[in-house]
This record gives sequence, C-alpha cells and structure tokens, in this order.
Amino acid sequence: MKIVVIGAVAGGATVSSQIRHFLSDADITLIGKDSELGFGTCGMPYVLGGLIDSEEDLVHATPEGFSEKKSIDVRLLHEATKIDRATKKVHICNLETGQTDELSYDKLVLSPGGRARKPAVPGKPDIPMFTLRHFGDLEQFKSFLDEQKPASCLVIGGGFIGVELAENFRHRGIETALVEHNDHVMPIGDEDMSDLLAEEMERNGVRLHLGRELKMIDGRRITLDDGTELEADFIATAVGLEPNTLLAKEAGIEIGPTGGIATDPFMRTNDPDIYAIGDAAEVKDWFTGKPKRVPLSWPAHRAAFIVANHLAGGNTEMDGLLGTSITKLFSLTAGMTGMTEKMLKKEGIAYKTVIHKSRSNAGYYPDSGKLVLKVHYDPDTRAIYGAQAVGEKGADKRIDVIATAIRGGLTVDDLSAIETAYAPPYGSPKDPVNMLGYRAMRS
Repeated sequence: MKIVVIGAVAGGATVSSQIRHFLSDADITLIGKDSELGFGTCGMPYVLGGLIDSEEDLVHATPEGFSEKKSIDVRLLHEATKIDRATKKVHICNLETGQTDELSYDKLVLSPGGRARKPAVPGKPDIPMFTLRHFGDLEQFKSFLDEQKPASCLVIGGGFIGVELAENFRHRGIETALVEHNDHVMPIGDEDMSDLLAEEMERNGVRLHLGRELKMIDGRRITLDDGTELEADFIATAVGLEPNTLLAKEAGIEIGPTGGIATDPFMRTNDPDIYAIGDAAEVKDWFTGKPKRVPLSWPAHRAAFIVANHLAGGNTEMDGLLGTSITKLFSLTAGMTGMTEKMLKKEGIAYKTVIHKSRSNAGYYPDSGKLVLKVHYDPDTRAIYGAQAVGEKGADKRIDVIATAIRGGLTVDDLSAIETAYAPPYGSPKDPVNMLGYRAMRS
C-alpha cells in the first residue's frame, strides 16, 4: 500500500510512525514544508523566554532516523501543490530547487496544520511584527531577541499563545503590554476565572489593555482605539490560526462549518481514500455532536492513531472532543475541560455551577498552594458539562480527573466518591475534586 502524508509536524510525523507500527510493509512518504521534522511547537514560547536553551531542543526526530529506523521517506522543504483525486497523485515542489514531482498514492493523509492570523493594522510601522507558527518563525524571532535585546514589546491577543508569550517576555526582562479585543484574557474560559489570570499578569508587570484594538502604528508609536498611546520595540501577534485548507478545497474535499476539513469518525474525508488530522481537521463536540475544531496536540495525536488503526482494518472512532487544555502563567496554572458558561448559553443548555476554593494539598505542608475549581453540570441528570481550574499547584491533575469523569459518564455527585491518593504533600483527605461533589450534593 502506498501512503502519502502531507504535513510533517506533530500530526503528520506521528501518523507516519503509527502507520508503520500497524503496517510493516506499507510504502510511506512524508512531505513537509518546514526545515525540521515533528518539532514541538508548544515549546516555542519557552525557547523565546530562555527557559528552554535552544530551538534545537524541540526537535526529537530527523529524516535520517525516520528512514533508517522506520523506512519512511521524509521530504522536508517540499510543498504539496495539487491533489489529483482522479489519478490518485500528489504534485509536490522542492522549495529549495523549484523541481516538481508527482507521487502516486493508495491512501492520502492530510495534516496541513494552520497559519497564524495577522491583524491588519493601518499606518507605517517601523518595528518588526512576529508570528510564531513555523520553525523558521522561531529561529528568526529568537535571533532578533538575542541580537537586538529589545526593551519593550506589545503582544496582540490574550489567548493561550498570547499569555504564554507575555510571560516569557517578562522572564527576559522586556517591558510588556498586551492588547485583547475581548474584555478578559483567555476569552475561551469563564470571565471570573480569567480575571484571576489577569490579576496575575498585572502583578508580574504585564500592562493589560482589554476590550481594545489597534488603531494605528506610526514608527514605534502604537495607538489603540480608545486613544491610548504605547511605544514598543517589536510586536508579537497571537490572534489565532486559520486552517490550511486551500489544497483540500481545490481537490474538491468537503470543508465543514468550522472552516476545517470535514471528517467522519475514522478521520476520513468525503473521499474515502483521503484522511485529515490535526489543526485543519474538523471533528465533533463530545456533548453536542456538532462540528468542532480543536487545534491542540492531544487531538492530533489521537487522530493519528485512529487513522493508522483504520488503515490496518481497525474500527476505533474519534467519538468527540472535550477540548481539555492547560497553560502556565507565572505562578499560576489554568486548565479547563468541556463546556464553559459561554458555550452552554450559546447552546441553550440549562446548567448549575459549583465553585470550590481551597489549598492544593494539606495546608500545614510547606508547599501547598491556592486552588480554585469550578464545575458546570446538568441540574436534573447531574451530568458534568465542564470544569475549570486556576491555582498555584495541582490544577492539572484535578482537570485530568474531571475530564476522565466526564468520559466515564460520572455525575457531579460521583466526584465526592472518587478515591484519590492522599498524603500531605499531594492532597487532602477530602480532595478538592471530592469537595466539588459534596458542594453540588448540598446545593
């Protein structure tokens, strides 16, 4: 079986390896536009901040290794320019030489990822504007920081990447301002939980301009829509991703309502010989069954397994995503899973909420930290709709427990009965997760 994979970052590199695991005799070719294979994009902000020494630390695989150990033909700095479904061929171009070629396939896997959105800003900027998506972006950005040693910056966008960039710029001692057009940072979350993150950012010297947008850039001077004027040595934009779907569209592959490539539970497109995974693929929501696109690493890796398993004759399905996610912000960790207040209201779903504030573990133990947990649930069936956590310690494991409870069909009351591991350095006799259950039962 000839299999061609387009896209050689997390999704593409992983699905190639998974296919080899299932199909020892498959002919696998992996095409990637970047200069590196399967690099850790999630670690990029921490390279810029100096917490990770070098961008090379994010690279854990090489074309030579894939060839020698897995018999996978890797072609980096190559771009797929056309999919001919009638002849089952992919047209590719060598980005260094301009040479073109055609690859035939029996099965094709699309993992094209997304491209960073760039806000349109009027004016005449005299400072560089960076995005952070490709390995080359990271190299260019880090070289600028190391060589120019800028003193100030503006981050546009207060989502996951924006707040992580702001933290890492402050770690380098750069004066940092952040503009977010919503009225709170991490707008995917509930406002009261996001407020805790905003307070942490301001405590650490990040100047927030919420509910604001850029109006004009003149040289180094930046004007916001409320008249506020700022100066910066560079701008970092983190205003989301647009899925790379042009190649699929031109081939007549269906694009779903989220703007991603529509897939079935086995990650097949409307062409049964073409699969799609990663940031550009559309799946479904765990609760509503509606189309959903979750541009995170876990869904990409899960989809990679599902595709490889299906190619080998298996029937494991992508049965819906919760959107479980987490980020570090100075001394705090913020995590979430499932539906937020905004999502529940948009779907017209009735819900109740329980909040528990406590220490992460025994309060008398020296390193316990503050922790806030919040859960939304069905007032009648008691089914858990979603949870969020913000804290100095232990937010990650509580979100993971609740995400597991949701998939397992446990109710909010069942949280009180989960037998968690306890010792003073790690938890409490009644864990904060248990307390959510008890509070919900009392309400």
